Parts: sequence; C-alpha cells; structure tokens
Amino acid sequence: MIDYRKATVPVWTLATGDVQVPAVAGDKPMTAERLAELRGVLAVLADRPIATLEVHPLPEGIDRGRGMPLDAASPLAQHLSQLITQSAQGSSTAARATASGENLYRMVVPAKFAAQLGQGIVRPMTVRGADGKLYTALVNSTTKRIAGHVTFEPVGKAAAAGAAGGAGATVGVAAAGSAALTVAAPLVLMAVAVGVSANADRKRQQAIERITELLEQLHEQKLDDERRELDGCRYAIDKATAILLDQGKLGVSLGLDSAIHAISKALIDVRDRLARWQAALDKLPDDKPVEIGTLTEAFPGIDDHGGTFRTHLELADLAIALQRRVNVLQAVEHAQSDPGNLFENFTRALKADQQRLDELESGIAGVLVRLSALELARPNSKRPVLTTGEVDRLMRTAHRLHRLGDGVTVGGRPADVTIEILRDKDGSVVVFPALPAEV
Repeated sequence: MIDYRKATVPVWTLATGDVQVPAVAGDKPMTAERLAELRGVLAVLADRPIATLEVHPLPEGIDRGRGMPLDAASPLAQHLSQLITQSAQGSSTAARATASGENLYRMVVPAKFAAQLGQGIVRPMTVRGADGKLYTALVNSTTKRIAGHVTFEPVGKAAAAGAAGGAGATVGVAAAGSAALTVAAPLVLMAVAVGVSANADRKRQQAIERITELLEQLHEQKLDDERRELDGCRYAIDKATAILLDQGKLGVSLGLDSAIHAISKALIDVRDRLARWQAALDKLPDDKPVEIGTLTEAFPGIDDHGGTFRTHLELADLAIALQRRVNVLQAVEHAQSDPGNLFENFTRALKADQQRLDELESGIAGVLVRLSALELARPNSKRPVLTTGEVDRLMRTAHRLHRLGDGVTVGGRPADVTIEILRDKDGSVVVFPALPAEV
C-alpha cells in the first residue's frame, strides 16, 4: 500500500449543471476533513448534484478483477482524459500528479444527492454472518482506514478552456461566482452509472456463489432451475451495458426483453415468499419461546447449514441485484435521450425504479431481524432431561437464528457514495463498484 502521508492530491469539484454558489472552496490546499465539510456545504447550497474527484497514485496489488473495464474510446474514458488534459495545462500540481498516466481517481457524490439514486443501491456488500466487506482501494486492509494522510489542492479553474454552459457540456466552468466548479455532467453520469452497475454485478456474483454452495447440499432441482434462469440473464445485461456505455442504441436482438421477463417473474416469487414469511411471523405468539418444529414448518431448513429458506434468501438477493442493473441501464438510456438534461433524467428514472426494490429489501431485512430475535423453546419431551443431541440442536439452531441479523441494514441515513476509477497509460479505465464512503 502506498504511503500518502506527505502527498499533495489534486481535487476537482464537478457540477452536473450550471449552478451558482458562494466561493467557499477557495484555492488553497485543504485537509481531508475540510474537503468533506466542503462537499457538505456545496450539497446544501447547490440545487444540482455536485461531486468531488481526487487523483491518487495507483496502489500496489490492486484487484482489477472486481471492477468493470472500459477501453480508451469509451465516453467515460474520453471525458476523464479531457478533464485531465485541460487541468494539467493550468495546474502544475495536476500535471505532476497525472504525468505517469496511471492513477486512481476517487469520485465522491454527497449523501444529499446520493439519496436520489435509491437508498439501497450502494449498501456495503457483505456475506451473511461473516465479515465479507469489500473495502475501497485507498483503504488499508488491516487498519480499515484511509492509507496515510494527504493534502488536497483544488484544480477547478483549470477547466476554463472547455465548453461552458449547459448540463450537457463535456467540461466547462459553472456560472459566475463559482469558477472552481467544473461542469462535467457526462463524466459524473457515466461514473455513477458504471459504479452502480458494477456494485450490483458484484452482489450478483456473491449471491451466485452462495446459492451454488447451498444447492450442492440441498439437491433441489426446482431451485437450481431458478438459479440457472436468473444467472443466464446476465449475458444480455452485460451486452446491453457495454452498448449503452458506448452511447449506442439497444436492439431486440440482445435478448434484454427476455431477461427482464425472467427477472420480473423471479421478483414476483420473492414478493410471494416475503408475504408468507411475514404472515408466519405474525402468527407466532408474542413474548413466548418458539419450538423448532413450529419454526421449521414455516421456514424449511432454517435450522440447517443450507436449507430451502436460506436458498430462497439468496435467490431474492440475486433477482434484486439483476433488477438493479436493469434499472441503471434504463436510466442511462433515458438520460442519453436528452443530452441537455443528463443527470436529472438519470436520477429521476433511477429513483422511481429503485423504490419498490428498496421496499422489498427492507421487508426481507425486517424478517431476518425478527427471526434473529426469536427465543427457542425446549422440545416437548416426557423426559425431565434433554438428550445431548437435543441440546446440541437447540444451541445450534439458536446460534444460526441470531446470526441471521448479522450485516442486515434496516433504514439508516444515506451516506456519501464513493466510486473509484483506475486509469491506465493507454487511457483505458477500470471502474470499481460504488460503495458508501464510510466503508
């Protein structure tokens, strides 16, 4: 991991439209804490989404496989290259930092605007019952903190040579009185779209891995068919993602309509199962221990390492992750159809589609929390003392129940969204999954 303790890191303040705010940024170097405060102030003062973009040295041993690669000809890579070129002409700090051509760019969207993208879309990715968090490339894997300390130097004014005026401008300066704000709606749109899509695909991969492991123990053909049909949708989604991120048009031949139909059917199954789980919990007596037999009747296999219930949970995760990727595709297509109103169209379309998925995830989280709080009753037996096997099963099941609540997020305040972009010397980029900035 690179030591950033004495580094000066350039930072751009990117607006997604013409906005006018007081000159709160200034042109002097600032600390990370000051930068975070600045993002919060700008989010309050501006009515259009504003993001910051930092450029860091490329960390050693970074795992490119967890990101989404785009070649140098892709719109995102081109917008980023243009920003770098224009900024380097007017800032010696930016010129020095980007001279090697290999850097890690860290875009942060303030919580106020990140909330418009859907509350559940960029939650931390965890494996149920385990510490499976995916930490960002700038976070030390041992201490879980940002590696070293850096000083940030604003580089907004360097983009003055770009085309100003209008949310559709590639790079330019925002309205008078805020020259440190760079208008870069397409850059922010593409970064958010790819980061969110990569996040959803990472969740899909995790869900597939867990489902495969569970089905190997369960030997349930019907559930295996569900998994195959859902995972098969990703090929059409991958192709559609590549085409849209190159600003192309989607066609029927991609098979996206069939994929959406399969995902929609799976989500209906998820809603039906969720309703049954909620009804079963409502029937349990209040403030009384529950027998294992009563619990397993409503939640088959909940007392096992695998089990039907746990597989249903993972299938729900898979269906939701795939639908989130589809929602991003539809939002990007909608935004690109109106180049003068990019980010507003994107957030509007995405927010509308995310609400029902957020509600679905919230309902599943509520079920898991309620289950984890249940108290188990001892088995009915004429014997005054339980057998060793009965005691073991009771303790094992209680432990597994309590673990269901691990890593579950119910509600909570929206966090800043972080998207990291690795740029190679040839101009190609790898966009890593969008994550809450606090991980």
